[in-house]
Amino acid sequence: MLKSLIKEHPFRFSVLCSIVVGCIIFLVIMVLGKVRAEEIVLAFLFSLVVSACIFYPFLILVMEVTYLILAAMNKESPCAWQVDQVALWYVMLLEYIYVRLIGATGSDWMIQLTNEEKHTPVYTGSWPIIFLIAVLAIVGYYYLSFRPMKKMPPLMAVISISAMYLGIVELIVFSVQVIGVQGDDLAFMLLIWPASLVLMCARTILARVREWEVLPMEKRKIHQNRILNTMDGLLSKASFWPLWGLILVLPLLGILIAILMLFGQAPDSVIKAWTETADWRLSTKQAPQNIFHDEHYLCTVAAGGHQKIVKPIRMGVRHGHPVIVNRQLCVANAFEQVLEEKTPHFHKAVRAFYDCYGFPIAKMIRKSWVADLVYILMKPLEWVFFIILYLTDVHPENRIAVQYMGKEPPIQERRHLGIRE
Repeated sequence: MLKSLIKEHPFRFSVLCSIVVGCIIFLVIMVLGKVRAEEIVLAFLFSLVVSACIFYPFLILVMEVTYLILAAMNKESPCAWQVDQVALWYVMLLEYIYVRLIGATGSDWMIQLTNEEKHTPVYTGSWPIIFLIAVLAIVGYYYLSFRPMKKMPPLMAVISISAMYLGIVELIVFSVQVIGVQGDDLAFMLLIWPASLVLMCARTILARVREWEVLPMEKRKIHQNRILNTMDGLLSKASFWPLWGLILVLPLLGILIAILMLFGQAPDSVIKAWTETADWRLSTKQAPQNIFHDEHYLCTVAAGGHQKIVKPIRMGVRHGHPVIVNRQLCVANAFEQVLEEKTPHFHKAVRAFYDCYGFPIAKMIRKSWVADLVYILMKPLEWVFFIILYLTDVHPENRIAVQYMGKEPPIQERRHLGIRE
C-alpha cells in the first residue's frame, strides 16, 4: 500500500510525511520541554508549521532528485507532475516568505528604511521584464509538459525550452543576489527552490525528448526546398532540442526586451534589475543609512513626519542606533531626565505608563500624516516640558542640545548637561 501511495499519489505521500514529522517534533517538545496544558494545542500547531516550512521543502527536493534519476533510467513516474506543482508554487511561496524574513522590502535603494529592513533585491523599474521572463518560463514549462507531443511543432518545443532556460538563469541570478547577505540565516532554505526547479526542468526536457523520438514520424517533402528541408531535419531530431533551446535564449531575450522598449523599458533593464539595488550581493548603489525606529513613538514622529511640520534638526543615537532628532524629541527626553533626577519614584511610574501605552501608539504611526498629527497634538505638552526645564535646570538649553548625541561628557558636567549615569 505504501509503495502504491508513493508511486500513484506522491503529493498525498509528501503531505503525510510532513504531518508525521510534525508529530515527531511535537513529541520531542513534550518530552524535552515543560509545556503547560493550555499550551499543548499551540505547541502542536507550531510543530506542524516547522515541518511544513523546513522539512517539507527538503522532502520535495529529495523527491525531485529521485524522479530525475528514474527518468535517466527510463523509468519516468507518471505522477511526478504533482510534486512539480508543489515545487513550483508552494516552495515559491516559502521562498518569498524567507526573503521577507531577512528584511527585504519593495523599496528602491534611494529610499531611507528603518531598523533591519533591506531594499528590494530587484530594481522596481525592471520588474516588467523580470516578471515577463518568469511568466514566459512557466508557460513554456506547462506547454512542454502537458501539450500532446503529436500536436507539438518542434519549433514550439525549442522555444519552450528556451523560455525555461531563461527562467532558470533568472532564478539563479536572483539566488546569487539574495544568498549570503549579512543577517541571512536562511540561506540554506533559499537554495531549495532553484535546485528543485532545475531538477524539474531537466527531467521534463529529458522526458519530452525521449517521447518525441519514439513517435512515428511521417516522411514528407517540404516544398522541395533544401534550406527548409535541412531545418526540418535538424528540428526533428529531438536530442538536439536542448542545444537549439540554448542557442535561442539570447534571441528570445532580445525579442522580449524589444517588446518592452515600446512600453518605456530601457534596453539594459535586465542588468539594472540586479545592479540598481542596495544591500545585496550584486548591488552597486549605496543606500541612505537606515533609521532606527523603536517603541519611543516620538522617535517615530521625528523620522516619519513631513519635514516642514516635524522639523528634524540632526541625526542622533538611541540605544546604539541612528535616529532622526527634532526639537520636540530633545525637549521631551531632557524633561524625562530632570524627572528621573528630581523624583525617581514618580519617574518610574510615568515610564511604566509610557511603556504600556506608548509602544502600541508607535506601531500605529506608519503614515506621514499620522506622525504630523501626533507632533501637533504633543505641542502643548512640549511647551509644558520646556517651561519646567527652564524652572528647574541651570542650563536647560545645554541639556536639550546634548540629547541623543551618542557620547557622554565628563562626569563633572553631567549634572548640568543632563546625561544619565
